[in-house]
Amino acid sequence: MSPLAMVLALLASAVVMFALNRPRMDVVAVIMMVALPMTGVISMSEALVGLSDPNIVLIAALFVIGEALVRTGVAQRLGDWLSARAGASEARLIFLLMVIVAGVGSFMSSTGVVAIFIPIVMRIARKADIPAGRLMMPLSVAALISGMMTLVATAPNLVVHSELLRQGHEGFGFFAFTPFGVPILVLAILYMLMARRSLAPGPAPALPERAALAGWVADYDLAEREHRLRLRPESDLVGQRLDALDLRSSAGINIIAIERGSRFRRKLIHPGAATVLAASDILLIDQRDRGDDKGFDLEGFALAHDLIPLSVSGQWFTDTAHEIGMAQIIVPPTSRLIGKTITQARFRSTYDLSVIGMKHGTRPVADSVIDDPLRAGDTLLTVGPWRAVRKLADERRDLVLLDLPAESDEAVPARHSAPLAVGVLLVVVLLMVWGVMPNVQAALLGCLLLGLFRCIDMAGAYRSIHWQSLILIVGMLPFSLALQRTGGVEIAAQALLGALDGASPRLVLAAIFAVTGLLGLFISNTATAVLMAPVALAIASALDASPYPFAMTVALAASAAFMTPVSSPVNTLVVGPGNYRFVDFLRIGVPFAVICMAASVALVPLLLPF
Repeated sequence: MSPLAMVLALLASAVVMFALNRPRMDVVAVIMMVALPMTGVISMSEALVGLSDPNIVLIAALFVIGEALVRTGVAQRLGDWLSARAGASEARLIFLLMVIVAGVGSFMSSTGVVAIFIPIVMRIARKADIPAGRLMMPLSVAALISGMMTLVATAPNLVVHSELLRQGHEGFGFFAFTPFGVPILVLAILYMLMARRSLAPGPAPALPERAALAGWVADYDLAEREHRLRLRPESDLVGQRLDALDLRSSAGINIIAIERGSRFRRKLIHPGAATVLAASDILLIDQRDRGDDKGFDLEGFALAHDLIPLSVSGQWFTDTAHEIGMAQIIVPPTSRLIGKTITQARFRSTYDLSVIGMKHGTRPVADSVIDDPLRAGDTLLTVGPWRAVRKLADERRDLVLLDLPAESDEAVPARHSAPLAVGVLLVVVLLMVWGVMPNVQAALLGCLLLGLFRCIDMAGAYRSIHWQSLILIVGMLPFSLALQRTGGVEIAAQALLGALDGASPRLVLAAIFAVTGLLGLFISNTATAVLMAPVALAIASALDASPYPFAMTVALAASAAFMTPVSSPVNTLVVGPGNYRFVDFLRIGVPFAVICMAASVALVPLLLPF
């Protein structure tokens, strides 16, 4: 078997596995990295060259920057603004939704943008009494078109850009895609406004109502036990460490949180043993019986220590839900905590959460929950920082996360750093636009600044990177080199030119767009760009034409993955919430893909002459 035949056989097997989605796409990519060197066409070092590609690092850095925008609530605030502006107008809602999603997706992962906006859109749809199916496909289409806005908006753009550089050309500028993306976005908005009546084949599945924090306060009989106390400047508690006061054993008080004023705002402090109380601090306390006959005298305690009692209610927990969270957890039969009290289990020290409510079955425990031995099946209501609540979700042996309140969807860990996150994003974009430093260096600098300003932590940064996408690109890049060495790229280019013998360059662009789109029905748009970019550049060379219009056509076609729910993860995400069928994407996506092809063939030669 010739080397070309072996490479083509591997490529065909990869396409089949991609289409079947067995095994996973990243596993297929690793298989190809191992198999291609066995053909003798490329070496193992060349098969791994994608790991050192600056664009791979750039994509990873962009995932981190996108996660910072989520953690600081920037994307969520855009959603809140969208809800307020759109009101009950469906047309205005679709227009604003698509504009915002396309804008945000220009600087972060389109998949991440859709994941952020799905709950926002579902909430808006319920509020405006609009079928979610009318909004979910405009959401996915706008997210895909966001890939046509900037160089860093989607992986296929960077793949095409990298191929240009590898063949000795200059590559695309940061906003080179924008003149094509904006008109296509306008066409998409008009198309969706006309097609929206057919976008809802049936009612979206109803989401179960989730409990709110105020509801949990009532369920666990907390209204009479939770109190807020402000420290007067002359209070004897000012300047004292919590471990020295030992209020838990001396007064039956468990301090859940401390509200402390700063120069510009009040912030919530999660108390620890070394926390020192300051004047004007507000203590959120959970009242406990001391175990004697006297019980707890709130007024007497406040008077003795110069404290001012303040009101607290379920609404207080709702208002502070961005900073302090709640979670219901259950004690499984296999838990090592069974038979231990909350104090004996060192619950607060271990999990960084305070237990403020307990149920034996469905019956709330009225007495001190910290001294009641845990039983299998007990439900605990915990309160503390959201980071601790999310960390608890990874616990499987001793505790199982049972439920989160509705407010958890809107909680962001670093809300007050939102202006800093936006500022860092602007710095990164400006550095890329002005060419002060390489794009990857600018993105990595942005990641460091986001970490410095605590917009994201290291654990969150690593979790944000979609490793499957990176491995897919790395594994498919060697095919480009292998096909070029074996003459496969020239054969494909000549075959396409032969089929279009004597055709105009615009017709050739249409054919490249169509072939790229058809490949996208079976494999990811990133893999499609890897395969089609060298073919398009070879066609440009054969026609003695500029490579840029042909490369741009591949990039635009790779982002026009509207036709099936498996063409892109963006489409897959909206299938369930929109209650879509496979045929719905064909019915809506195929006509618009044709519109995109026509617009691209018309615009590309005007702005990028042959």
